[in-house]
Amino acid sequence: MKKTVNLVTLIALLAVGGCSSNPTREEIGTVTGAVVGGIVGSSVTGGSTVGTVGGAAAGAYVGHEIGKRMK
Repeated sequence: MKKTVNLVTLIALLAVGGCSSNPTREEIGTVTGAVVGGIVGSSVTGGSTVGTVGGAAAGAYVGHEIGKRMK
């Protein structure tokens, strides 16, 4: 599980690091949601890759939608 969490964290850092300007609320929400979703997905499925990736995708979507609605 630690490998999976490290991988998700690395991907999130690369995604945020690729921004040339300050990230928008949508971008922050997407990355945060992906990290949290990946961790939750990994925990719920016992470290399964499919669960981690699925959780990260779902979390990214939810985080993006929440970021869009914040003012």
